[in-house]
Amino acid sequence: MALSFRPSFSPSIRSLTRFSHFPSSSTLSLSHLTTVVPQLQLFGLAAPKQLKRETKRTLVGTTRTQATSATQENVLEWVKNDNRRMLHVVYRVGDLDRTIKFYTECLGMKLLRKRDIPEERYTNAFLGYGPEDSHFVIELTYNYGVDKYDIGTGFGHFGIAVEDVAKTVDLIKAKGGKVTREPGPVKGGKTVIAFIEDPDGYKFELLERGPTPEPLCQVMLRVGDLERSIRFYEKAFGMELLRKRDNPEYKYTIAMMGYGPEDKSAVLELTYNYNVTEYDKGNAYAQIAIGTDDVYKTAEAVKLCGGKITREPGPLPGISTKITACLDPDGWKTVFVDNVDFLKELE
Repeated sequence: MALSFRPSFSPSIRSLTRFSHFPSSSTLSLSHLTTVVPQLQLFGLAAPKQLKRETKRTLVGTTRTQATSATQENVLEWVKNDNRRMLHVVYRVGDLDRTIKFYTECLGMKLLRKRDIPEERYTNAFLGYGPEDSHFVIELTYNYGVDKYDIGTGFGHFGIAVEDVAKTVDLIKAKGGKVTREPGPVKGGKTVIAFIEDPDGYKFELLERGPTPEPLCQVMLRVGDLERSIRFYEKAFGMELLRKRDNPEYKYTIAMMGYGPEDKSAVLELTYNYNVTEYDKGNAYAQIAIGTDDVYKTAEAVKLCGGKITREPGPLPGISTKITACLDPDGWKTVFVDNVDFLKELE
């Protein structure tokens, strides 16, 4: 004998139309919404209009979230493949000619170019160990009438690779330079280093290495949360964590970030001192400039990673060079420069 089934309209089924077994509309989940409507139809009931609206609204919202997530992934993937290079580091000095003399005579740099902007009341000088289109260089800024700056406690030092640290230190001493750490092995390691100061008080670490295509090899900045900074520079800037070293005896940890190996390219050295979360940045150190193929996408990636854009992407007034400027989680400034425009500017 064939069995026939009739839907039983028990109170538990009828209660579906009164939402007695489901969350309020403000808390309905996608799984609730997508299963309730078919269940009602199965029993020959029409889904309430409110439930239909909630279902449609939730599905649309979910689609938008998925699209946004896909866009974020595309942007961050683009960052990894962008053509990036550290171009120059910018900071302020009180006597431009004095600093140029020290860098060329004591540190072996070359004056690459100099430009005066009288209407803005400042002068720039670019120094380094090779042409700007292929080397990381220093951009010194002299503001008319300002002879002293506060370096603060956040900036650490610049790194220069030399073949003989002791010989370089002797030369610096002979020229009247200040040596703050005599040549010797680094604490906890074997690399021979020394520390000196330029006339404005900026520290330089001399690292003993063999011949290298990038002698100006480091910029060290202190940060308050190392893991947060590593994530930011990896995702927003597309840098690679080259190495990380903890020194519990001296209560600090360093992370080397960059776009290539330390012995062949300039890198960013992030330093975390145990339990120190904030630093005084002073007004002397300015920023690092990094080349990019697209300043607009770069700004988008920085925003997605929680960075702050301080200058929206676009051309600089009076010239066609496109840039965007941003701050990292600790407030350190970076300027991204369009690669093609940068080369045109050098011409």
